[in-house]
Amino acid sequence: MAQTPTPETPETPETPVSKEINEDLQQSFDMLSSLKDMILSEDTWIRLGFIGLKIIVIITLSALFVRVGKSVIRRAFSIKLKGPIRATERRERTLIKLLENVLAYVVYFSAIMAILSIFKINVAGLLAGAGVLGLAVGFGAQSLVKDIITGFFVIFEDQFSVGDYVKIGDAVGTVEEIGLRTTKIKTYTGELYIIPNGSITEVVNSSIYNSTAVIDISIARETNLQETESLIRSFLAGIMGKEDYPEILAPPELLGVQSLEAHEILLRITAETAPMMQYAVERRLRKDLKKFLEDNHIESAYPKMVMVDKKGTKNDGQ
Repeated sequence: MAQTPTPETPETPETPVSKEINEDLQQSFDMLSSLKDMILSEDTWIRLGFIGLKIIVIITLSALFVRVGKSVIRRAFSIKLKGPIRATERRERTLIKLLENVLAYVVYFSAIMAILSIFKINVAGLLAGAGVLGLAVGFGAQSLVKDIITGFFVIFEDQFSVGDYVKIGDAVGTVEEIGLRTTKIKTYTGELYIIPNGSITEVVNSSIYNSTAVIDISIARETNLQETESLIRSFLAGIMGKEDYPEILAPPELLGVQSLEAHEILLRITAETAPMMQYAVERRLRKDLKKFLEDNHIESAYPKMVMVDKKGTKNDGQ
């Protein structure tokens, strides 16, 4: 029995869309194959190892250079100059902090540029582009330029230094750091104010000149004023030289009667102290003066009330 011949299936003609899909698939397979060869290649891992080693060496050398440079800066300022012109300790602390920041900025920026060059990035072209971009942005960054210029003049004119107790706007505290752009002030309760230098318009510096402690002593109106003043002056005369009062720079002075009230006489005492030490001296003097007055039977003032009965006699009472 003769077999019936099977008819051949005609080939489907390749359309442009299917041809493009096939080409994309072939490119993907080729890319995966190249990526596989690159990952499994020994040369690739050796090259990556060298790159990683170079980056580690650059970072390590940069950190070491910054650390050594800061030590050199501190060492240079620790040398006491034997000339008529010498920066104060306040100014030295400020310049040390500023130079350390500038050194860190320059070294770390150079390290970043070196790392970029390892990855074959055109650093020169990048810097040129950054320069053009910086020129365009500069017109909109006037506040940044103002901060830097103001910071320079704050340091140059020695308006305040690291460690000074200042008042700038609402911030009252100790200067922790002065940079070219910002100033950091730490308050007594621990808050840290970061103030742009360009916004500094008025500074109250309490650390440049000696301070004055002001103590008001209240005594009863019936007290012998002349005798009390004499005793207080003798007490104040013996303060100088005591180990308890190293902050007092001149003998305290009893100015006299500050005010007369209905039940008290207010005596005012002043004492010249080292900068910002007046508060500690005031607290200590008040405590010692209270004990001294009690030992000499000088009564402190307290409110009194006079009561009058119907018969016209007066009774004093508290």
